[in-house]
Amino acid sequence: MPLLRSLLPAALLLALAAGPAHARAIDIDDRDAGGAAVDDLPPYLQCVPYARQVSGIQIFGDAHTWWDQAEGRYARGYKPKVGAVMAFRPNGTSRLGHVAAVSKVIDSRTVLIRHANWSPINGRRGQIEDNVRAIDVSEDNDWSAVRVWYGPSQALGATHWPLAGFIYASKPKKNERLLRESTLAKADKSAKASKGELAARDEDPIAAIIKRELGI
Repeated sequence: MPLLRSLLPAALLLALAAGPAHARAIDIDDRDAGGAAVDDLPPYLQCVPYARQVSGIQIFGDAHTWWDQAEGRYARGYKPKVGAVMAFRPNGTSRLGHVAAVSKVIDSRTVLIRHANWSPINGRRGQIEDNVRAIDVSEDNDWSAVRVWYGPSQALGATHWPLAGFIYASKPKKNERLLRESTLAKADKSAKASKGELAARDEDPIAAIIKRELGI
């Protein structure tokens, strides 16, 4: 072995000691999800450079700043689309937030994502996970909270992670307004209820009694 070490270049020895450059945890075999070259990425990877690499969205800085940075530069919304960046809000010990790229939309509550530095793989953090599940667990199906596949348990994690929304690679529409559909639905319901209350309040009480008695 000493003789072998003396024959191997120092750089090769370092590469062998470091192990594989990229560990991946593939949750679902998804050949349609597409791919991006990762050979030029470092062995330990934060979520931000990987999300930028696979989505093409050129935002820099901590993950929790991406949503606000995207304003006026990229379209944003609350529905997952292939290629969009899922922007996580800080939560618990995840003080810097997180970003992941959507690789496939399965249904209204399930997507596959590509991200880095989430699950430890072979005891190492900073690794890549491609095409793993994330599910919407919000009450109104507005993608305000998700559960994400966690490698060590080989299952979806129990934590409900809050989302800011999705950042799309396209330019924003003029005067972009962002309201979750659930917010609009609740506002509409509230407006209708208020209108009904006002109508009942303005009605002639004698006429109301007559209508009630006559069943009209």
